[in-house]
Amino acid sequence: MSEHFLVTGGNRLEGEVLVGGAKNSVLKLMAAALLAEGTTVVTNCPDILDVPLMADVLRGLGCEVELEDSEVRITTPAEPKYHADFDAVKQFRASVCVLGPLVARCRRAVVALPGGDAIGSRPLDMHQSGLRLLGARSEIEHGCVVAEADDLHGANIRLVFPSVGATENILMAAVLARGETVIDNAAREPEIVDLCNMLNEMGAKVSGGGSSTLTIQGVRKLEPTTHRVIGDRIVAATWGVAASMTRGDVRVRGVNHKHLGLVLDKLRTAGAEVTPEVDGFRVIQRERPKAVNFATLPYPGFPTDLQPMAIGLAAVAEGTSMITENVFESRFRFVEEMIRLGADARTDGHHAVIRGVPVLSSAPVWSSDIRAGAGLVLAGLVADGTTEVHDIFHIDRGYPRFVENLRGLGGVIERVGTE
Repeated sequence: MSEHFLVTGGNRLEGEVLVGGAKNSVLKLMAAALLAEGTTVVTNCPDILDVPLMADVLRGLGCEVELEDSEVRITTPAEPKYHADFDAVKQFRASVCVLGPLVARCRRAVVALPGGDAIGSRPLDMHQSGLRLLGARSEIEHGCVVAEADDLHGANIRLVFPSVGATENILMAAVLARGETVIDNAAREPEIVDLCNMLNEMGAKVSGGGSSTLTIQGVRKLEPTTHRVIGDRIVAATWGVAASMTRGDVRVRGVNHKHLGLVLDKLRTAGAEVTPEVDGFRVIQRERPKAVNFATLPYPGFPTDLQPMAIGLAAVAEGTSMITENVFESRFRFVEEMIRLGADARTDGHHAVIRGVPVLSSAPVWSSDIRAGAGLVLAGLVADGTTEVHDIFHIDRGYPRFVENLRGLGGVIERVGTE
């Protein structure tokens, strides 16, 4: 049985919403538990599908994993298994982040090529080339990434693009390598900083988190730790954009507003009143949003994960907006679904031009990935009538308590099962 959402438009979102731990951080922190024998505890875990999926990956590698409320306890054996098979990793992309820890701990890794969101090519070339520079051999064989190393040693590694996944895998391999590793053009995302902080709590020597240069002094052994996941800036920003689109008043808690500097500035440009707060921010939109141009870039640029929400905002804004996608080439498939809802939009390569309309019109639409799904729900909130959003399992992978949170803000949404 599959499910879909029925979203009825017309309501102004008002109230307060609490954001949980970051999806893009928690899965990597869980993988990092492989680096130390014993029990590592990760708290503030979001209630999303990818967390139990990652738990299954770790169990397949010999770990004991307990999930309770917002806490996950991972007990890693002295000798983890090194083969993450296809059944475990096929459902989501982040599973490949066990590659670096396995090479570091086991000196061998076999990880099936992962699945996940259909948003374009995300090759593992940089992961493999980084591991090779650390002394590993790595190839793609029979649908798996295979890596082996007799010895790992420090290296100077320059990434051709500040890939988050490559930065994480190379970082987690380098912490147990002999000597110093320098990663230039490293990803700067807050989730990378979160991983660096946890690794240092485990006894690693990592400096430069949040900058484009990471320096790692390898150590012989790491110890388990207890670490709290940072708040999810993408979920937080989704609620902020929803407030702007519905001309609402929403206070978002549980996130560091400094992680969303450019995003909040864009909402201000759209005419919203945005107030930073100690544990979040508040967005008030009194009039119809104004058109805003967006261009996605690696952090601290505008996040590609928020591009669908930016298009949703532009679709009902006053004026014409241009959206430029610089990170993932297939993400504009979302625009086709927005056109079903009455958006005046066209795409040309990496660009989308959106002419805002006063109100969208309800229609059946289909999610292609986590963020597209959320963007379609937001569009449904400003469409006349009731919009059907299908393939909502994507949304469940990234947005905890989505229906409850949206209803708590006054949105009208229902989860319906279909044969």
